[in-house]
Amino acid sequence: MSAGTVALALLLGFGAGILAGLFGVGGGILFVPTLVGLGLGQLDAEATSLLAILPTVVAGTWRQRHYGNVRWRTALVVGLASIAGVEAGVQIATELSEVTLRRLFAVLLLIVAVQLAWRACRPTTYASPS
Repeated sequence: MSAGTVALALLLGFGAGILAGLFGVGGGILFVPTLVGLGLGQLDAEATSLLAILPTVVAGTWRQRHYGNVRWRTALVVGLASIAGVEAGVQIATELSEVTLRRLFAVLLLIVAVQLAWRACRPTTYASPS
């Protein structure tokens, strides 16, 4: 990697980290497009994102636990269940072409965008913390 690429990666990683901490978004939504923009293939970007999200998760969880915002039991159940899902997803991803994988990722991003827009436009009722 050239010095310019490293600098761009650091800048984009910092920006993605700010957005992840601010909005709680997963790494794939931010890191995969960033890594593809840096020249990685879709599959390589997805695999790299899986590793890159670990420090983000640790730092975010560490800070949020100070505020009492982490629901440990829920997080552990979802996290442990996702291990099987990740394994299945990796098996499927490695069988798909780069173009198909990129298109499926684009569909995912569109679905997430529509869901977020829908929720933002609806009146919200907040549950009191228990």
